[in-house]
Amino acid sequence: MNEIQRYLAEEVAEVCGQGHITRFEAMRRLRLMGVSAAVAVALLSACGSDDTTSPEAMTVESNEGTGAPSNAAAPMPAFESPAALGNTSATPTATEGNVIPTAPPASPAAPAGGGAAAPPATSPPTTAPAEPAPASPPAATPGMAITTEAITFTGPRGELQAAWASAAQPRGAVLVIHENRGLNDHIRSVAGRFAAAGYSALALDLLSQEGGTAALGDTANATAALGMAGQMPQRFVDDMRAALDELARRVPGAKLGAIGFCFGGGQMWSLVASKDPRLAAVAPFYGPLPQGADFTGSNAAVLGVYGELDARVNATRDAAEAALTRAGLTHEIVTFPGANHAFFNDTGANFNAAAAEQAWARVLDWFGQNLG
Repeated sequence: MNEIQRYLAEEVAEVCGQGHITRFEAMRRLRLMGVSAAVAVALLSACGSDDTTSPEAMTVESNEGTGAPSNAAAPMPAFESPAALGNTSATPTATEGNVIPTAPPASPAAPAGGGAAAPPATSPPTTAPAEPAPASPPAATPGMAITTEAITFTGPRGELQAAWASAAQPRGAVLVIHENRGLNDHIRSVAGRFAAAGYSALALDLLSQEGGTAALGDTANATAALGMAGQMPQRFVDDMRAALDELARRVPGAKLGAIGFCFGGGQMWSLVASKDPRLAAVAPFYGPLPQGADFTGSNAAVLGVYGELDARVNATRDAAEAALTRAGLTHEIVTFPGANHAFFNDTGANFNAAAAEQAWARVLDWFGQNLG
C-alpha cells in the first residue's frame, strides 16, 4: 500500500471504532480500497471495532475468493499500528503549553464559519491566549458565506475542476483542499466563508482526473480513488500548484495562502515541502506528516491545527513541529482540548462547535498577519 492508502484505510477503521459506521460498511470501504479481508479484519480489531450486529458484518468475501470471519486472528503486514505513516512520536497531553482551552470566545454570536479573529500572535508562541479578543481581520456574520461557482482551468495533466468564491475587495487569496471524500458542499462552504471574510478562495477537486468527485457517486469511491491516485503523490502537488497559478491569475498581486483538512491537511505539508515561493501562509488541519518531509527552502508561515483526542494524527505532530523548526519557518502548533479528528467539519459526527469557532478565528488572524 502507498502512504496515502495506508492513512485512508486507518481512517476507515478509526471511524468504525468510534461507532460512526458499522463493521460491515467499514469492510466494504476497505475492499473498495483494495485491502485484503485478512488485513481489513486485523486493522478493524486493532482499532477497537466490535460491531457484530448482523450476520453480514461477521463475514466478508476476500479479494482472493476465500471467506474470512470478522473475528478471525490475522497478522497486520501492512499496518504496524493505528498511528499513521509509521511515526512513533508520543502524543502530548492536555497539560502541555501548546494546548489551548476551548473557553467561549469574546464574541458569542460568532459561528464556526466566521468568528472574531484572535489577537496577533508572535512567532512562534509557546502558549496561546485563553480567550481570543476581537482584531482587525473581518469575519463573516453567523451563517454568512458567498456562493461558489464551478470553474475549470488547465492543469498539468488535463482539465482541473474547482469551486470559486470571489471576495469583493480581496485581502489575499486562499487555496482550499478537501478531506478524503473529495470536493463536496462542506468544502465549498469553507471557500465561501473565506470570500465573506475578505479572501478570494478556490476549492480544488483533487479527483478531477477521475472526472471529478461528483462523477464517482458513493463517497467511499472517492476515498478509494484518492488512495489509488496516491501511488503518484506528485500528481496532487502539481495540481495544487496549478491551482495557485489560477489564484494568481484571478487575484493579481495578492499573497497566496492554503488550507486543507484531514487528507487535505496532509497535502498541505506536501505543498509546503514543494517550496513554492508564492506560498505565504498555510494552515494544515489535523493532517498527517508525510514521511521524510523537509521544509527547508520554503517561505510559508504555517499554522498547524490539531484536536487533543486525535491520537492517530497527533503521533506525527511533534515531528511536524521539529521539521518546521529545522527549516526556520514562522509557525504555531495549536491543539484544541476535547476535540477529535475532523472537528471543524460541521456536517460530520466529530464536529466540535467551540473548537471550530476558535480555530476559524485563529486561521483568519494567521492569514490576516501573513496575507494582508
